[in-house]
Amino acid sequence: MNAVRTPLNAMQLHILEMLSYCQTEQAVAELKGVLADFYAKKVQEEADRLWDNGTLNADAIERIGKEHWRTPYRSAQ
Repeated sequence: MNAVRTPLNAMQLHILEMLSYCQTEQAVAELKGVLADFYAKKVQEEADRLWDNGTLNADAIERIGKEHWRTPYRSAQ
């Protein structure tokens, strides 16, 4: 299997540089937590925006909750 090479963007390079300063597993875990919090905030902001403009509402959330998101498996033949 051939690996596909893709260039890293500026943000990816910056994160790699930040990781080079993490000397312990605890530091890595803390940095991962900061990144997770950042993206959780972004998701919440987008959800709020969608709610405010009417794209997202209680009915839409109910439908999403009932969706089947698993990847369908092909039957072996």
